[in-house]
Amino acid sequence: MTGPVTLVAFVRPQALPCGQPAHLSRATWQHGGVTAATHSTLFPRVPDSADAVLEGLDPEQRAVATALHGPVCVLAGAGTGKTRAITHRIAYGVRAGILQPSSVLAVTFTNRAAGEMRGRLRQLGAVGVQARTFHSAALRQLQYFWPKAVGGSLPRLVDRKIQLVADAAAACRIRLDRGELRDVTAEIEWSKVTQTVPADYTAAAAKSGREAPRDPAEIAQLYAAYEDLKRERSVIDFEDVLLLTVAVLQDRHDIAEQVRAQYQHFVVDEYQDVSPLQQRLLELWLGDRENLCVVGDASQTIYSFTGATPDHLLDFRVRHPGATVVKLVRDYRSTPQVVRLANGLLAQAKGRAADHRLELVSQRPAGPEPVFTEYTDEPAEAEGAARRIRELIASGVPASEIAVLFRTNSQSETYEQALADAGVPYQLRGAERFFDRPEVRNAINALRAAARFGGNDSLLDDAPDLPSQVRAVLSGKGWTPQPPAGSGAVRESWESLAALVHLAQDFAAARAGATLADLVVELDERAGAQHAPTVQGVTLASLHAAKGLEWDVVFLVGVAEGMMPITYAKTDEQIEEERRLLYVGVTRAREHLHLSWALSRSPGGRPNRRPSRFLTGLRPGSQAGAGRAGVAGAGGVERGSWTAAAPAVPEQAPRRRQRTPARCRVCGRTLTDGGEMKLMRCEDCPSDMDEGLYERLRDWRGEQARRSGQPAFCVFTDKTLIAIAEAVPDDEHELARIPGVGMRKLRRYGSDVLALCAGRDPADGQDQD
Repeated sequence: MTGPVTLVAFVRPQALPCGQPAHLSRATWQHGGVTAATHSTLFPRVPDSADAVLEGLDPEQRAVATALHGPVCVLAGAGTGKTRAITHRIAYGVRAGILQPSSVLAVTFTNRAAGEMRGRLRQLGAVGVQARTFHSAALRQLQYFWPKAVGGSLPRLVDRKIQLVADAAAACRIRLDRGELRDVTAEIEWSKVTQTVPADYTAAAAKSGREAPRDPAEIAQLYAAYEDLKRERSVIDFEDVLLLTVAVLQDRHDIAEQVRAQYQHFVVDEYQDVSPLQQRLLELWLGDRENLCVVGDASQTIYSFTGATPDHLLDFRVRHPGATVVKLVRDYRSTPQVVRLANGLLAQAKGRAADHRLELVSQRPAGPEPVFTEYTDEPAEAEGAARRIRELIASGVPASEIAVLFRTNSQSETYEQALADAGVPYQLRGAERFFDRPEVRNAINALRAAARFGGNDSLLDDAPDLPSQVRAVLSGKGWTPQPPAGSGAVRESWESLAALVHLAQDFAAARAGATLADLVVELDERAGAQHAPTVQGVTLASLHAAKGLEWDVVFLVGVAEGMMPITYAKTDEQIEEERRLLYVGVTRAREHLHLSWALSRSPGGRPNRRPSRFLTGLRPGSQAGAGRAGVAGAGGVERGSWTAAAPAVPEQAPRRRQRTPARCRVCGRTLTDGGEMKLMRCEDCPSDMDEGLYERLRDWRGEQARRSGQPAFCVFTDKTLIAIAEAVPDDEHELARIPGVGMRKLRRYGSDVLALCAGRDPADGQDQD
């Protein structure tokens, strides 16, 4: 990495004119003062000014919101309010007149996430900002520029390519069963997002370590035949939308400049999931500009099988040396008990993503410990989960705040049956979008008609308020006060209508005097933003489908070897992705977390299964493995050299160790934890560490450990290195005051450490580049 980086921590705001320091009240943003990432008021008031947009943000979130120029990288742990931070960033820029709404393009990976972003921006008063998926944004541009770039109309887009793959296999006289058809289709998709042509597939698959579902030469043949068929039929697929947009922008500089003139500022959510093709498109959108904000977490990279890679996120400062980097680690979603388990999972991780892991710090009150349960077989596990869910619902927990998460979709049926037998309503994640459902469209049309001609509708005669009017109208569409028995399409339709009834009740409570016409306007706006209400039912979902969601109660089921990690995960990289997948599952839980596994698949089967290796040392009765040497990223802000307006950090006197009592040098709280006493601050208080120095100290420590043949922590622990990088001692006297640096280590390592602190190479005493 090149270019100077200065660490700026939000510890002490600028002094007031009278000379007194302006201390930021922790109550305004910490331990309950900040609204959790997704726990905003259902119908909040639009902030009345740009400054009001910043209210309630913690220091790091505020740093994101106010960093409006140059490259910005937000490393955001699960539950730390990343969507809140970036939507407030856009809204603040728009409301302050710094960003023109039409010049901002925010891109993410799912329609749901894009819809949520549009909904939040609307609530913040940032109307006119484009928030889309990569594919949606590219398709819009391709449709507009195709006549100019190519001529004629854009070829038809096929929704599902599997039939085309089947036709290609028939043309090649290759027989594929249903499973192989899906696998070959996935290989073609991977090839296209990694920009691999059919002739290069065999070599590319071997280089990436992919286990092809069939002979690689056969897949290359099928891939080529598939592309030929598309050309013959004048159709394009999902991946072609990106490929063709890239081709147009590369070949037609006039079109590229027109796009760049339209969009001046870019925000990319879930940046760890960007594929090489999406990264190329983003670079073409940007041109030679650097007004880019990316947000991601390498520890939540779970889609590498689709071509996603966290390398773009981890290498951001290499490509943009002057970038501002903000780390969000305050977890507003989960209790300390859930966060401890999540951190414990990553503590054993390996690989590059693990080297950049963020250690979360819960901001919530203590909750119950995670529950680990072993069952004799899978049906017993499903029945046990259903029984516990029924008890939770009976105790007052809404069904919509409970989820059952599993590794593969094939596990769903057992839990569907168990919940149905227990009389528990449920919904399958990944179904049709809420506002696209036929029953929802029909219901909204009925409400619109009632709003226009309600005076002549006898159904509304006995309905004095908005909720009762909605219930009256929807009773003619299939809604009843009690849900229908059983499951299936009838029950799913009722759940959709019930969601509209609940939304009407919340709307009426938030907007006194609201009419049926007002509700229809709200529904139309939500439909445009795909901002769906909550369906009342326990969620059943795969771990991949659960990404980006959260619930009060989460049941992680089937956490056994062979399922987690999955049997076909063989390489170290594949195993680590499975660990990250479980981490994503754990961090979906706000308060209650249940993990379970079965010893056999069916009743009476051999009990030869064992709990997942990922739980070793974390579940009761299992012995902890060796901890991973390395640092978990602390929260904070690093200002790059690009940012001309970065405030200077005044030099401070060397920190002295306070023995009785030890107090946090940031917030003043009395310290009792040994690790916090070493740092002389609370774990969750912002750090003002010189990260460049810390990295040099880590490299030096690794070399010392190799020479002596001992673990790295025997040289200095991570916390001692952090304390050194925060204090930056000038002499042996100051170095000796840092907890963890005794006289023996001072004599052995003192001169090297002080040389590093002074910016010199400890080997020859010369200044470092």
